[in-house]
Amino acid sequence: MSENQPDGIETRIDTGTAHNARVWNYWQGGKDNYPVDEQVGDHVAGMIPVIRDIARADRAFLSRAVRFLAEERGIRQFLDIGTGLPAMENTHEIAQRIAPESRIVYVDNDPIVLSHARALLTSTPEGATDYIDADVHDPDAILRIAGGTLDFTKPVALMLLGILNFVLDGAEARSITSRLVAALAPGSVLVLTHPTTEPELGGDLQLEAMAFWNANAKPPVTARSREEIATYFDGLTLLEPGLVSCSRWRPEAGTDTPAVPQLGAVAEKP
Repeated sequence: MSENQPDGIETRIDTGTAHNARVWNYWQGGKDNYPVDEQVGDHVAGMIPVIRDIARADRAFLSRAVRFLAEERGIRQFLDIGTGLPAMENTHEIAQRIAPESRIVYVDNDPIVLSHARALLTSTPEGATDYIDADVHDPDAILRIAGGTLDFTKPVALMLLGILNFVLDGAEARSITSRLVAALAPGSVLVLTHPTTEPELGGDLQLEAMAFWNANAKPPVTARSREEIATYFDGLTLLEPGLVSCSRWRPEAGTDTPAVPQLGAVAEKP
C-alpha cells in the first residue's frame, strides 16, 4: 500500500446502501457484496437483463487488453484507475505472468476495495504491485503517488475501465483524461471502457436503469454517446479494431460473444 492510506478502512464501509464495486462483483458472480447490493443488482438486472453480460464482458476485455499489451506491445507498467474488487485474473496477475518485471499501480477510493486489496494483491519479486487510495477526480494526486512505483518517462498503460461514467460532468471527464494522458511518455496507451447510449447496442435501455441506480445506489452513473466517448482518445492513435463494443474488441478465436452497450478501445500516444 502506498502513502496516505487511512487506518480503519472498515469503519467507512456503508452496508446500508448499494455500492458500485460490490454490485459489479455480484453481477460477475462474486461473493464480496451485501444483501442491499443483491437487491439493487437484481432490480437493475430486471430492467436491463444484459447488465450481467456487460459486467463479464468488461472484465474479459481487461484480460485481453492486458495480455495484448504485455505480449505484443511490450508494456511493462500499468496504472489501473477505478480497480474495483479483486477478482480472478487481475491486471498484475496477467501482466506479471507474461513479464515478471511488470509494475502495476491500482487506484480506488472504495473502502471495501482497499480492504480486500491489502490481502489479495501481491507481486513477483522482480516487479511491483501497489494500491493507492485516491479519487479519479484528482488526477494530479494519482500521478504524484503513482510516481513512486511507476516511471513516467517510460510507456505506461493507463487503464480507465468503467470509471469515467462516474464523472457526471462531460467536460471534467475529458479534462481528467487529458491530464492523465499528458503525463505519459510516447508509446503509452489508453485502455478505456464506458457505457454507451447507442441504440443499436441497446444502450437506450440503460437510461431508465441508470435513473433507478442513481436514486438507490452510489456513486451516480451516466452513459454517453459514441461521439462523446471518442473524444477521450483525441490526439491518440486507436489500435485495431478501434472503438467497439468491448465484447467485440479482439475476441478470442472461435468465440461468438454478443455485442453489449459498453464501448471499449485501446489507443497509443504518439
